[in-house]
Amino acid sequence: MTTSTNDPTTSLEKSDRCGDLAHRPRVLLGKMGLDGHDRGVKVISRALRDSGIHVIYSGLWQTPRSLAISARDEDVDCIAASMMSNSHLVLVPQLIEECKAVGRPDMIINIGGIIPQEDIQAMYDAGITEVHRTGTALLEIVNSVRRATKPHAPLTDFESDHVTARLARAITLVCEGRSDEIPADVPRTKPANVIGLTGSPGAGKSTIVGALAGEFVRRNGSGKKLAVVAFDPQSPITQGALLGDRLRVDFNNLDESVFYRSLAITGEDYANLEAVINLIGGAGFDTVIIETVGAGQNDVAIRTFVDRSVVVLVPGMGDSIQMDKAGILEIADVFVCNKADYPGEANLVRDLTDVAAGRPIVETVATHSKGIPELLDVLQQ
Repeated sequence: MTTSTNDPTTSLEKSDRCGDLAHRPRVLLGKMGLDGHDRGVKVISRALRDSGIHVIYSGLWQTPRSLAISARDEDVDCIAASMMSNSHLVLVPQLIEECKAVGRPDMIINIGGIIPQEDIQAMYDAGITEVHRTGTALLEIVNSVRRATKPHAPLTDFESDHVTARLARAITLVCEGRSDEIPADVPRTKPANVIGLTGSPGAGKSTIVGALAGEFVRRNGSGKKLAVVAFDPQSPITQGALLGDRLRVDFNNLDESVFYRSLAITGEDYANLEAVINLIGGAGFDTVIIETVGAGQNDVAIRTFVDRSVVVLVPGMGDSIQMDKAGILEIADVFVCNKADYPGEANLVRDLTDVAAGRPIVETVATHSKGIPELLDVLQQ
């Protein structure tokens, strides 16, 4: 999508930034096909976030199916997809059909990009809700998401009977404080293995989770099932959020093998996490990975919700005195030294060994999946 530079944050009153809506708007941004340019979509992401919207960015080179799966699992109010010239004639009908196939035929889809005037009516006829051509103002894109956001009915009135779609909607209701609108007969049980993965910002947590997901599926096939809950920070000013962790996961290959849900959080407010975990377990998932936001020394609340805590560190984080301080290192059941190809790795492992007291230390280069099989071995013991 190419847009004008209108700043929606100056056009919307703070008191009206989605505050009149029944729930926080959620939109999935995706670039379908071979479109390798992401500057425009990043501008749109920030504008939506600054307008109080929760934005899930799925990354470049998405297929219609990967977008449909992501939209269902994230339970978004709409998909906002863009693509290169002429590919809309093929990709848009495929996206509509894939949403039906994964249990969300009701999904609102808006498209943008270089759409010739003569093709616009065909897009509407196919089922697209809104078409945004080159030059559309950012405020209009923000408002299109607001128009797509409708109150959620109780789970008994949810139109889809697809198991995963219903799980995604149940999680939404829990996060809205509406657990009483989920029927008592919906299964709830704690998964066999709940793993918390935390560490400082930029340590590579999302990349590790993506690599672990690929390795898990490769080993287990259609046997054991993996789910991921990934937290990102919510703006204290607008309550918007940019949820970008899932772009580290290759859903073009993993397809529906992994259930992945992105959630925004303020501080360490995990009030709904236990209920979310139990819904996921009730849906038949054996293993759940909870990825926290970038954590500091005192961000340790996640340990009360998981069976095992994994703390990710990288070279250059500090000397041995830093490691001796009370805080996040104390909660670790497993240490991961990521970016092991960076200078200072040997010093990090040496200093960490002094405080680990026998707890496992795994060295990884997550971007190349090095050490990931060994880490999964430890986590599945």
